[in-house]
Amino acid sequence: MTDLAKLPLWRSSNLSAWREALDGYDQAIAALANRKLPEHDQWYRHELPAVMAARSPGYVTHDEMVRITEWKMLRGVWRAPNLVLVKNNPPGAVEDATRTASALLDTPPKALAAVVTLGGVGPATASAVLAVMMPERFPFFDEIVTGQVAPHVDGMGQIAWTAVYYRKYALALIQRAVALGEGWHATMVERALWAHGVNAGARV
Repeated sequence: MTDLAKLPLWRSSNLSAWREALDGYDQAIAALANRKLPEHDQWYRHELPAVMAARSPGYVTHDEMVRITEWKMLRGVWRAPNLVLVKNNPPGAVEDATRTASALLDTPPKALAAVVTLGGVGPATASAVLAVMMPERFPFFDEIVTGQVAPHVDGMGQIAWTAVYYRKYALALIQRAVALGEGWHATMVERALWAHGVNAGARV
């Protein structure tokens, strides 16, 4: 079992190491050997942001929320009951909640709170939605990433899937992006760390 706390990337300030880790993201997706994940990941990272950018104000449709949830579970742990709850949300409720969140992106706790009003949606799934809307401020809330970060950040402690813990997590990644310099943002930091962990053998 991979000891995430001992992986070196988080403690490194070497830009080349961070870039190499980020460049290994597709390799990490392939390493999970889930036949549905590559297509979902391509859609989530490349197609959905373009669709969202064309909407003003931004929002997520019911079908998109379901597929975001599937992407999250394919990359991590499949939780069928949660997916059923997400599917049972009325389409109008999904659009209203995410439209409200898009108007609150400058107040991250309120944006997160708007999305988690939906059935089956906790802070991790909400962060996947918000990361598409504003990747600089809302990195996806991931266990493999947290395992590398939390042991080295004062005040984080053991992972808790709560809004309060997510803010600590997001702040740590935002600060690291600032330290890495121009061209980096929090979601890039998340993806680099996730790929670094998966390519080192980490699984959830």
